[in-house]
Amino acid sequence: MSDAAISQVIGIEAAAARAARNHRLAASLISIGGFIVLIALWETSVRVLHVPPYILPAPEAVAAALWSGLAVPITSKVGYYLPLWSTMSNAAAGFAIGSLGGLLLGSLMAEFDFVERLVMPYAFALQCLPKVAVAPLIVIWLGFGDGSKIAVAALLALFPMLINSFTGLRATEAERLDLMRALSASRLEIYRFVKLPTAAPYIFAGLDMAVVYALLGTIVAEFLGAQQGIGVSITEAQSTTDVAGVFAALVILGVTGILLHAAVRRLEHRVIHWSGRNRKG
Repeated sequence: MSDAAISQVIGIEAAAARAARNHRLAASLISIGGFIVLIALWETSVRVLHVPPYILPAPEAVAAALWSGLAVPITSKVGYYLPLWSTMSNAAAGFAIGSLGGLLLGSLMAEFDFVERLVMPYAFALQCLPKVAVAPLIVIWLGFGDGSKIAVAALLALFPMLINSFTGLRATEAERLDLMRALSASRLEIYRFVKLPTAAPYIFAGLDMAVVYALLGTIVAEFLGAQQGIGVSITEAQSTTDVAGVFAALVILGVTGILLHAAVRRLEHRVIHWSGRNRKG
């Protein structure tokens, strides 16, 4: 390759890198601008409409409640650190169990038709059950400890992983499968080297949903009865009509959800860099 061609390729790559940086900068500015507009509308609504603080507290009241729960030692029982750790540890365990279970069941359903016919109806039936009605049963069966919270988190994380992994594995091109069979590849080799890479974007989309659902399931279980967790903090704030404290806990949960989503997307960028989702983001 000539020097001119090499320079042209380098220039194209540099332009693509600049365009990606500009895209990320624009997305960040839009997010920051949207946040500023939201706070301004919130503050204006409270001041102009004279909304009582027990209905909608002002942003500065929420910020004060948030600071009072964060400006404490990590081991303090009155802060948000220990409840958040309890919630996140149980959500992580439920996420791991639900995601692995969903991937395993989705893979078996994609590989064997009889497993699909056996499992799919029950999977949809279970998903249609209101989790608010199922969660109390799980608490009765497993008690008020970590087991019930992990179980509810795993239950909510299971379905999106199951459906996404099943759909992704079934989306493999028939030509690639025929080529692997012509090369005398085993079923396991076809799954590992063809089907699993094809399904990877679907699987990460399932992980993206499952990680949030696991956090949601943990909070639901904490509402029904627990000794510690962000859900318990919200319940305690509600019992004392501390609306600003409730909003502060909700802000923590919202930020946690954003960070979990970002972590999954970062892992997706590293594992499946060829994904169309990554090229857009």
